[in-house]
Amino acid sequence: MADDSRPLRKIIHVDMDAFYASVEQRDDPALRGKPVAVGGGHRGVVTAASYEARPFGVRSAMPSVTAKRKCPELIFVKPRFDVYRAVSQQIRAIFLDYTELVEPLSLDEAYLDVTEDRRGLGSARAIAQDIRRRIREECRLTASAGVSYCKFIAKLASDHRKPDGLCVITPEKGPEFVASLPVARFHGVGPVTARKMERLGILTGADLQAWTLPQLQAHFGSSADWYWRIAHGIDEREVKPDRPYKSVSAERTFDEDLRDPERLAAEVERVAGYAWTRIERAEVTGRTVTLKVKYADFELITRSKSFAVPVPDQAAFVATGQALLQALYPLPKGIRLLGLGLHNLGDPDAPAARQLGFAI
Repeated sequence: MADDSRPLRKIIHVDMDAFYASVEQRDDPALRGKPVAVGGGHRGVVTAASYEARPFGVRSAMPSVTAKRKCPELIFVKPRFDVYRAVSQQIRAIFLDYTELVEPLSLDEAYLDVTEDRRGLGSARAIAQDIRRRIREECRLTASAGVSYCKFIAKLASDHRKPDGLCVITPEKGPEFVASLPVARFHGVGPVTARKMERLGILTGADLQAWTLPQLQAHFGSSADWYWRIAHGIDEREVKPDRPYKSVSAERTFDEDLRDPERLAAEVERVAGYAWTRIERAEVTGRTVTLKVKYADFELITRSKSFAVPVPDQAAFVATGQALLQALYPLPKGIRLLGLGLHNLGDPDAPAARQLGFAI
């Protein structure tokens, strides 16, 4: 799995439980124990949902009108990203007491490489337990943690016993753990790929393990190597701290090809909402808005508009995306995917760059 010439890595993935909603419930006692959604507004989306809201089917990225229909008692709260960032920095400071190798994925989750036991706690499990204790005591919030020998399994493990859970997967248990899970939960297997795998009879990690690399390559091309490796519990990616961003984007693949202008305009606004949430989390600004369109025949095009100054807010981001879409009319064919992203980022604290995109 890993190079035998170096020590086996010990990696923790820490994921805050319903972070935004939990912060709101912490700060407003009237919200505790009640179904809460951060976000909302006319044609808005749910940014985060409390655990009390989830049994009703309310989830992040859901249109607010749908969420309210599913849970009439749902309480919408406007997001306070300045507060979430401050709490995230407080949590980050806790992480750094245990290791300098902290790779944030967003405001509410991060990888930690604790191969070196800086505080002499004896094991990665003990480190994860101590981190969770401090978050509970110092921030009055709960976090779930996954502990393993690689990033892929650590991330799967942190989700395994949510909320407020701890899951440890040792190297000898890695392939067995992966085999027990549905492939739809695997990082790097999006909804479209999961449906394709389902059509091929690949529903679980065990199903994926049964396929040879050449068989996977015949169906998944260059992605096959990643799918084969993670199916066997192999992931040699290092924890890389302080990775700056190149761009922040969101995209959505539709169950049916779309041509209706009103429906497409609504989808642009919806995808823009997902992307802007990610932009807020990343604490970046950018001068270029890029629309990504994949037509029914899989032809992929992008259209961009750049400004002299950073895009000021979500409304301007949405408006630019709508204008880029309007310029494509009349459409030559139906659209199966829409994406919207922010490029030419300017962050004084992050002079370098990387790509950050996420599919929904």
